[in-house]
Amino acid sequence: MIEDREPIRVALLGCGTVGTEVVSLLQGRPGEFAARTGAPLQVTGVAVRRPHKHPEVPEHLLTTDAAALVNGDVDVVVELIGGIEPARSLLLQALRAGKSVVTANKALLAEYGSELYAAADAAGADIYFEASVAGAIPLLRPLRESLAGDRISRVMGIVNGTTNYILSAMDSSGASYAETLEEAGQLGYAEADPTADVDGFDAAAKAAILASLSFHTRVTATDVHREGISGIGAGDIAAAKSLDRTVKLLSICERVVDDEGNESVSARVHPAMIPRSHPLAGVGGAFNAVFVEAESAGQLMFYGQGAGGVPTSSAVLGDLVAVARNLVVAGKGPRESAHAQLPVRSMGATPTRYHISLDVADKPGVLSQVAATFNEHDVSIAAVRQQGRGPDASLVVITHTALDSALQATVDEIARLSAVNEVVSVMRVEGEQS
Repeated sequence: MIEDREPIRVALLGCGTVGTEVVSLLQGRPGEFAARTGAPLQVTGVAVRRPHKHPEVPEHLLTTDAAALVNGDVDVVVELIGGIEPARSLLLQALRAGKSVVTANKALLAEYGSELYAAADAAGADIYFEASVAGAIPLLRPLRESLAGDRISRVMGIVNGTTNYILSAMDSSGASYAETLEEAGQLGYAEADPTADVDGFDAAAKAAILASLSFHTRVTATDVHREGISGIGAGDIAAAKSLDRTVKLLSICERVVDDEGNESVSARVHPAMIPRSHPLAGVGGAFNAVFVEAESAGQLMFYGQGAGGVPTSSAVLGDLVAVARNLVVAGKGPRESAHAQLPVRSMGATPTRYHISLDVADKPGVLSQVAATFNEHDVSIAAVRQQGRGPDASLVVITHTALDSALQATVDEIARLSAVNEVVSVMRVEGEQS
């Protein structure tokens, strides 16, 4: 009988919105979780900084001594405190003692994942982290397990709800970035300090995890090229609309093969224009979506709520059930797969496309000067649109694919042309054939 089995003892580190939901569900549905895992799940302690702030948790479970809780008689440590320290030390302590770990800590995994994986391997413990990317969306396990026999070529997605809400609202209302950011804060979509979201740090950590899993290569957050959305204006949104495109902050991880057949990995986060016909274009509000391309499986898309206590708790509990099942049958979950160890490309060596908007003098020869500059840097032009307005004109150039360094050098030189009044905006273009 399941109820006669020794319980799987669970320690929880941190009890914010996600942790509170996890405790509530574990205690509210004990029979259901026992049936799914093969043994009862028992919360033995919850480590928090201020116990009086957590009346929703039974008082006898609360403690301020996280280290003692981890060192105690527990089988699984669920970490939901975030940040690097003390989370890193506590999880290493747990793993080295042979205790399995469930974590939602994207920043820690992006910087110290290899250290945690090594500790888990050495002790024969599990480490699961589905909730670290895209909240409730089942994404990492398909990459880690379901597609383990396939060869992934590209992962491109919207993995930050705050920035997606802001850009979606700018697209629908025409409002400025500052206005929409303020609105996002009032609605609870943006933190009081939104830097991690709007400057791309959050998405870059997630991109590092996605690239590592997809390409069997250790990629850290510092390997990821990062640009945020604070420079996006209403004019950029309007320009995208005029071309039947929309602007999204994308995390893009791809396998790049050069002319000699050498493979490398590119990992980047930046705003980009994508066609409104692309599946990611219709992802609005604070939702997340990730588009995966694989050799055999083809194109796959994962969509859903990427944040919030209730949705994210689904991913945490899914990992906890998986870990508990492994403990019941004395099995082990998937290990780190970093066998490929492909080199990580710099942004300059990564092939991309640009949408360039220029303010130029409306006189003969200007277009030929601009075109000659592109030709000098071996950048091919895909489309040009010019519209006069008195003595000046608006000139929009969309390129074919070229190395980012060549595109940037082209823009820098164009800015120095006497006939160019201003480089109004530069944005990458994704999601269509080049």
